[in-house]
Amino acid sequence: MTKSAAAPRQAAKVVQLRKGTTLEMVKLCCADAATATLISERFGLAVVDGDGIRELHHRLIVETAAGLDEGLGERAMQIHLQRIVGAYVGSAHGAGQFYSRAVTEARDATAKAANDMRDEDLDGPVGFDSAAQRKREFAADMALQSYALRMAAEGAVAAYEHVVGERWKPFERPVENLGHSVDRKAAELQMSAFG
Repeated sequence: MTKSAAAPRQAAKVVQLRKGTTLEMVKLCCADAATATLISERFGLAVVDGDGIRELHHRLIVETAAGLDEGLGERAMQIHLQRIVGAYVGSAHGAGQFYSRAVTEARDATAKAANDMRDEDLDGPVGFDSAAQRKREFAADMALQSYALRMAAEGAVAAYEHVVGERWKPFERPVENLGHSVDRKAAELQMSAFG
């Protein structure tokens, strides 16, 4: 009785994707309009015109697309705008994460300053703010910056949908892990020697 040689099965290739930053992620970490307004009032800072920023960036992307319309095909325009919008969203997300850390540091410093037994957190000399106050003011500035960049990203995303005709989503690139695939191939080759 002869055994027929079974054809080796091809292993399915699994490609991992590096997740891109979404507008929803930006909304979770950046200040919103209500927070930005409250911070402006309580810290005596200028009120950010979020709607104006959003509209300006929407118009900017639409006008950019109109200017490139003759030189780019439909797919090239989509790719180009995808990258531009991705930069706006990524920038806003980075600012939002920085804002979140600044708020955490301000809360920690303020909580420590509330402890009457700690000398290092007492107010500074007359005319100088305490460390906790400086951290609160810095967090307030970061809140307004994150809100402004969030609105720019929202405007860019809305413009992308207006120009391209479909909702923007981040580009997800495959994770390159060449060493792992070489190791896997070597292991498969070695195991095949056992029959």
